[in-house]
Formats: sequence, structure tokens, C-alpha cells
Amino acid sequence: MSQQPVVFTRRSFLEGLNLSVGGLALGLVPTVSAEAAAPGVGAKSAPELRPNVFVHVAADGLVTIVCHRSEMGQGIRSSMPVVIADELGADMARVKVVQAVGDAVYGDQNTDGSSSIRGVFQALRRTGATARTMLVAAAAKRWKVNPEQCEARDHAVYLRGSERSLGFGELVADAVKLPVPKPEAVQLRPLSELRRVGTELPLLDGPAYVTGKAVYGADVKLPGMLIAVVARPPVVGGKVTRFDATRALAIPGVKQVLELPTPQRPYLFQGWGGVAVLAENTWAAMRGREALDITWENGPNVSYDSEKYREALLESVRAPGKPARSVGDVDKALASAARVLEAEYYAPHLSHAPMEPPVALARVEGGVCEVWAPTQHPQAARSEAAKMAGLPEDKVTVNVTLLGGGFGRKSKADFVAEAVFLAKAAGVPVRVQWTREDDIRHDYYHSASAQRLSAGLDAKGKPTAWLHRTAFPAIRSTFSEDVTGPVARDLNQGVLDLALDIPNVRAEMGEALAKVRIGWLRSVNNIFHGFAVGSFMDELAHARGVDPRDNLLEVIGPARHVSVAELGVTALPNYGAPVENHPVDAGRLRGVIERVTELSGWSEREKNGRTLGLAAHRSFLSYVGVVVSVKKDAVGKARVDEAWVVVDAGLVVNPDRVRSQMEGSVIFGMSLAMYGSITMKDGATEQSNFRDYRLVRIVDAPRAIHVDIVRSEAAPGGVGEPGVPPVAPAIVNAIFALTGTRVRELPIIRTVPV
Repeated sequence: MSQQPVVFTRRSFLEGLNLSVGGLALGLVPTVSAEAAAPGVGAKSAPELRPNVFVHVAADGLVTIVCHRSEMGQGIRSSMPVVIADELGADMARVKVVQAVGDAVYGDQNTDGSSSIRGVFQALRRTGATARTMLVAAAAKRWKVNPEQCEARDHAVYLRGSERSLGFGELVADAVKLPVPKPEAVQLRPLSELRRVGTELPLLDGPAYVTGKAVYGADVKLPGMLIAVVARPPVVGGKVTRFDATRALAIPGVKQVLELPTPQRPYLFQGWGGVAVLAENTWAAMRGREALDITWENGPNVSYDSEKYREALLESVRAPGKPARSVGDVDKALASAARVLEAEYYAPHLSHAPMEPPVALARVEGGVCEVWAPTQHPQAARSEAAKMAGLPEDKVTVNVTLLGGGFGRKSKADFVAEAVFLAKAAGVPVRVQWTREDDIRHDYYHSASAQRLSAGLDAKGKPTAWLHRTAFPAIRSTFSEDVTGPVARDLNQGVLDLALDIPNVRAEMGEALAKVRIGWLRSVNNIFHGFAVGSFMDELAHARGVDPRDNLLEVIGPARHVSVAELGVTALPNYGAPVENHPVDAGRLRGVIERVTELSGWSEREKNGRTLGLAAHRSFLSYVGVVVSVKKDAVGKARVDEAWVVVDAGLVVNPDRVRSQMEGSVIFGMSLAMYGSITMKDGATEQSNFRDYRLVRIVDAPRAIHVDIVRSEAAPGGVGEPGVPPVAPAIVNAIFALTGTRVRELPIIRTVPV
């Protein structure tokens, strides 16, 4: 029997996913335990097949797929289930998607590091294939044939060469009696049989987004709950010495004022400390906080000053550091070079600034704790909640709502810890609501960094040496007290894995002590490494008198898999993936450069008052090339007019979401490059809201962003983060071509008007 294509409309797809237009319940209905991964599992009225915690097939044929990662607009709830369903052979119109609670049974649930598809693609396929194998075995047993004579598709098992078929629901009663096959015994389909993977997929939560009925953290309500806002110490490591709550308690609606515990180093995911005002509504809580009389002890970080710290970082990279990568003899090559080109780059602290500030609702009663939160890391939230509630983790449930942006901020569980502490202390459910000011002033900031790059050129202008020094406070400082700067693993992002066809290469690390909580932000260390390397490549091109595109391709070298030995490292962390599966591929990097310059019309890069800038970067196992055009507006400001992005992320599951992520990366990268800067004075953050921590607005946005996705069957790479690093250097390179001014310090607005 010939295989017929499956056709489904957006309407049937969404209806089949059991998505009510009123919004997904997400914690507003009773949640299920880890032993019952989906609503209805465990009911004894009808047989049901549950070969693993991700897939459940009911007797009526409904397939329930659990999404264990968090949805924050990237479309993971619309992508991950399709991989499982394709491998199973399910009809998406008869699939329901539910959100997992935080539990170790799901493996790694941290929606971070662009790993939701690249990290578990094969595992997702195995979960679907396991259920398929059992259903096929049940059908084969009933028909008394070999399982190889059967195929699962269109929500049924078919006997090849006949008209016979049995729906999934019809097979459940027999399938549940079969042993669950071991993972290594399960055979995956050929990629060509994954019928929806790589096609245009509907956005599961789209209708709820556009109707305003999507359920985010602040949308969840419980009877009798109070709203809390917290007055936190202005300086990291500060604490309350005294406070008077009299005026705050006089505000109508204010019910309680409670002091939170002072965090101890290392800070990890502890709350910041301070004093909380609990009220019947957010406005009353905010007014109550304003009325508090608090005296702070600022602690040792009160001396933190951004300008002084900037100079300290620059001094760090002006001296030899600890080697992290070494090939040949850089010192000798630089000493004998006909010319040495050097440049220093600086990038400040950055805030995540998601549109939805942190928020968490907690209830602690009857020996159990339940949390509702927009968390990227529900398992970490569960662990922190258990500590604060004084309960074992199996008595804690973390329900994951939709996230209004995260960018790494919501992988930290400090806001969950605050909610649980206050709920337990107050004896009622408490929702901790961060304001925008709280979010900007009390973030886990992205590292400030200084970098110094040197290149030696021979008499013909060919690069013979490359020296890269970098210094920044490491994220590990948030988790350990004895961290004095980066280690080699921190340079995995854009330094150790940089393909260079240069005979002498060295990378070094300088010391940098952390004075604030440091956390990962979208693209992490690739942000400043990509900025420095991408900018220096352009400087090298102009110093040599070579087209920046041609220079970049020459310095990268010929298409090849760059070995660990050629990179000059003992091992490559490689974002947790085996180098054998995800090598440093100079050919793929060259490919995105060649394609993006072709699409952007690079040969006419200075025409009609606009100039083009180019950069490319490997991160999270994907390759991205970016070209931007910059022109001056009517008042002489440099404006990004248009952008082109080419991404090679290996096998792509959901092209629509990849395009969206690349478009978002351009806007996100523009915000960081043009305006992003968190500065400290007397230990406290000087910025407070979007008026002084500015983001790109509609007036700043390019008139067009063009995205091209390289078709590939290579192992999937990351998508959410790789588009960000090349944006800043592409912009500053275009600005140089337009104005002749080199931008070596971010944000750009400090150097040229934008």
C-alpha cells in the first residue's frame, strides 16, 4: 500500500493538541507526579501505554507528549513534540502536549545553552521509537507476522502489502503487556521518514500569545495569596542593619513586613536578602516598600567602581597571562614580524532585561510546597524551594508557566527562593513580583571583559602570529569563592574553537575578581569574544589592504575539520558534545561567510551612502555569518539599515522558529552593541529602567532582516544563541567603513552617535 502524505491545517493541528483558546492551564489545574507524566496517566478505567516519561498512548488513541523544557517564545513546545511524534508515526491532530513539572526523571531540564534540540535530538527520537516498537510488536503478534512486515504511520500500524491496519488505541491493551525494549535495541527511522521535521510547523502557543490569554508567571492566582515586593541591598553582599516597618504597615492593603535571610558567599541561587512588603495587591506592596525606613551595611563591594574596574581589566590583558591555547612560537614570530598590529577591546556588564521581570508564586502548607514560576531550570528551582521550605524534594512541585523572555536570567532560582521563604513565613501563598528596577539593579550580570589582540605580519603582509589575551570575572565566581578569573573552559566560546590558518597562535587568560553576581546571558562569553575577534579581523584586513571578506576566508584557511592538535589545546569542551560528532569545521564557517556576502551584495559594499560590515562566528556547535548595512540619518547618526544572516545549524527541526531566533538575535545583538551597559558606582548599579538601560526600539530597527538557513543533515547545533555574537562586530565594521572611526569599546554610543 502506497504511503499517503499527511495533511493538517493549523486549526486541526491546534485542536488536536487540545489547546483551548482560553489558554493552557499550566499549573492552574492539579499537576501530576513524576510517576504519572501526563494528566490521566494512572487511571485504571482503560489500558494505556507508557513506555517512558515522555510518551503516553491512551486506549482512545490520544497520544500525550511531555515537553520537559521551558517555552519562552523560542517554540520548543512546537518543535520537540514533533520529533517524538514523527518517530512514533503519530498524527499531530491527535497529539496533546503537556508541560513537565521539575523532576530529575526527565533528565536535564535546563532550557539553556541552546541545547533543547541539539542536546537531546537522538534521545527524543528514541522515546518515540520505543513506543512505536511496542505498538508494532503488538500488531505483529495479533496478525501473527514478523514485525518487519509492519509499519507505523498516520496514527496506526499497517501490514505492508495489504489493506490491514490497527489504530494506536486499538493496540494499547496488547502493547502494555509487552516488555519495554532497551534503548540500544530500538531502531530509529531514516531521517527521510521524519515527515514533519524540517517543515513549516504551526506555533502551538501562538493563538494564546496574540489573544492575551497565555499564562505567564504573574497570571497565576491562588485564593488568599499576597503580593510581595522586596527592598534589596543596593550592593551585593550588603545586609540590613535595622528597619522600621511602621509607615509601610500604615499603607492600605499592606498586611505584613518580613526580613529575608542574608545570603552567604558563594551566592549561588540564594535570594539577595532585604525586607519584603506583603500586600493585597502589587501597588500597595510597592507603596509600602517606598515607606520602609531601612539602614544598610553595604559590605566589602561598596568600593566597586566601573571606571576603575575597566582600567584594572585592561592592565590585566597588557601583561602575560595563563596560557589556554598554544601553537608554534608566538613570541619569536612577533619579534621577527615585519609589522605587528595590536588592538584592545572592552565590553561592560550587561543585564538580561527580559520583558517579563522575575516572578514566582509559592504555597507551603500541610508538609508540601508548590511553586508556579517562569523558570528555565525547574529542577534547580525545585532544589532551592526544598531548601527554603525545609522539605525533601519529593514534597516540592514546580509548575512551569510560559516565560516572557529569559536569556539565562530565569535559570537562576533566587526569585523562587524568595517566594518560598515568604510563603512559609507568612502562612499564606505569596507571589514575589520583581519590578523593572529590581530586575535591572539586582541581576546576575553578564561579565565585563577586556581583550588585547596582536597579529604579526611578514614582509608580504601574511599573518604569521596571533596572540589573544582576555580577562573577565567568571561565572564560576557565583558558585565558588576562590575564583580569580577565567579558566581554559571559559575560553571554549570563541577563542579555543576559533579556526585559524596561522602557524603561531596563543591565547592567554588574565585575572579578574568578581564584584557582583555573574551569570550566563544569551551567547555568554561569545558576546565579547565574538566582538573582539570579529572586529580585529576587520582591522587586520584594512592593515593588509585586503577585502575584509577575502581576509577572513584566508585567516580561517581551507575547508577542513580543525583537529584539537591544530587548535593547540589538550581538550576542547565543545559545549558538552563529542568533537567527533561536532568538529570545528572551517568549511561550514567559510560556507556561511560566502553565502551571506553573496546575498548582501558584498561586491557593492559602499554604495548609495551606505556601507556593509561583515562578521562570522562559531558557537553552540552552529555557524553564523552576518552582514549589516549602516547609513547616516538626517541628523548624522549611524543607523543599521538592513541585515543579512546565514545560519548553518545542522539538521533543523523547525525552520520558522530558526528564522525567528535569528531575527531576534539581530535585535538583541543590536541592543547590546549600541546601548547595553551596566555601570557601578560605590558598589551600586547606576541604571534602573529602560530610560537608562536602553534597548533597540522600533525606530532603531533595520527596515529588513534577511535570514537564510543552510540545508544540512549534520547533527543539530544550537539556535537560540549563535546568532548574537557576529552582530556587534558586523555593526562596528560597517561603522568604520562609513565613518573611518574604530569602535573598540561597547556600547557603540560611547564612541559614535547612534
